Amino acid sequence: MTPPGADAGSGALGGAAERPQLRANALGLIDCIGQSVANIAPTLTPALNIAVVAGLAGSGSWLGFLVATVGILFVALNIATLSRRHTLSGSYFIYIGRTVGPLAGLIAGWLMIGAYLGTTIAISVSEVLFLENFLASLGLTAFMPNAYVAACGFIAVASVAAYRDVRLSARFGLVLEVASIVILIAITAIVVFQRGTVIDARQLDFTSLGYGGIMSSLTFAVFSFVGFESSATLARETRNPERNVGLSVTLSAMLAGLFFVAITYFMVLGMADDTRALGDSSAPFIVMTERAGLTAAGSAMYFGALISGLACLLASINAASRLMFSMARYGYLAAALKTVHSRHRTPSVAVLLAVAVTLAGSLATLPLGALEAFGFAGTLATFGFLVVYFLICLAAPLDQFRAGTLAPRHLLVSGGGTLMMTFVIFGSLYPVPPWPQNLLPYLFLAYLAAGSAWFFRLTRRSPHLLSAISSDMES
Repeated sequence: MTPPGADAGSGALGGAAERPQLRANALGLIDCIGQSVANIAPTLTPALNIAVVAGLAGSGSWLGFLVATVGILFVALNIATLSRRHTLSGSYFIYIGRTVGPLAGLIAGWLMIGAYLGTTIAISVSEVLFLENFLASLGLTAFMPNAYVAACGFIAVASVAAYRDVRLSARFGLVLEVASIVILIAITAIVVFQRGTVIDARQLDFTSLGYGGIMSSLTFAVFSFVGFESSATLARETRNPERNVGLSVTLSAMLAGLFFVAITYFMVLGMADDTRALGDSSAPFIVMTERAGLTAAGSAMYFGALISGLACLLASINAASRLMFSMARYGYLAAALKTVHSRHRTPSVAVLLAVAVTLAGSLATLPLGALEAFGFAGTLATFGFLVVYFLICLAAPLDQFRAGTLAPRHLLVSGGGTLMMTFVIFGSLYPVPPWPQNLLPYLFLAYLAAGSAWFFRLTRRSPHLLSAISSDMES
């Protein structure tokens, strides 16, 4: 009997040389940026996430996002360092497995798969909420389909694009995200024009900003960036991945950060610094437009959120399926997941599994209410991202040390990212959130324990799998 992963060895007749592979060189730099930006879903920050930051940081909200941007850029630079030497779809489990250790890499891959699938569930249920609000803003509430039918519809659209063509799905996601951002920028520009100035003395008075609140808001500001790293999972399908993966991750984080800082500043300006009203609202952007007398702008905003969510859903399916595909080719997950469609050249079985988990999770959590389900699934996903970001910051200088290229700048970037992620992880756990949110860390630990137990058992039975991580088993 052939052990798991053994058929991936180079030169095996009738094995790796004949089976379909992912479509090499299908993606350029713009496509990679599209994947990462779509996974960030920048539109959802002014639509939802900014409320928490504004409630804590007040007029210093823009500064909170600026500090978060610097922290995320540290993480992005660590990813860029690793991506230049390891150009595989496994990305994060490869990065960490080849430096910190194979078991740590397997756990990182397991966490990232869970994080991306948690994101797909969170976004799917939020799409139901956005569609309901969009139709209500047009007076078409009667045309709102059943919530379960609506969720299935959004998942179906994303799954078809993810299954058929990676270039199509990356560019489709980028077009949707750019369109939604343009809509928000246009509406915000009208509000600022009504104010007659772009100068907000209160926001720019550094002596009066509440720095304690700004520090408290960093955890939630960083949450807005998760997904920026996802283009690394498409390295196998990217032209010149040594350059384009790291550049796309870094540029995506930088562009998203600039957008968050600017949109936050101008939203607070548009609200005449009434950050309490923003913080108390579940739809902060709508509060701003209504105060400016632009009630019709709500429809445009909800439409922008709809297409942004669809882009994020598609990008998350792409990322999760590539990680599952890679880990299966290394023998760590079910062999069926390493299947590549002979015509579309996508990891078809992994895509279908990601879609199935998304569908099951969305239908199971919708009874909680779309907003509650979004919060639960999104928080669980974020725990996974943060732990892997932390491990990436540790892995990057170790990788450079082993390559004999370690320089002081690598230590500086690693230290900055590690400190930021430590602070954010602590901030997500303390102060302890109220029930039932306080159960989420334990659910995350249960998922982590299940994956750890599986991989420990697997590698005990097949010790050769531990050494396989140092080879290219994706071909």
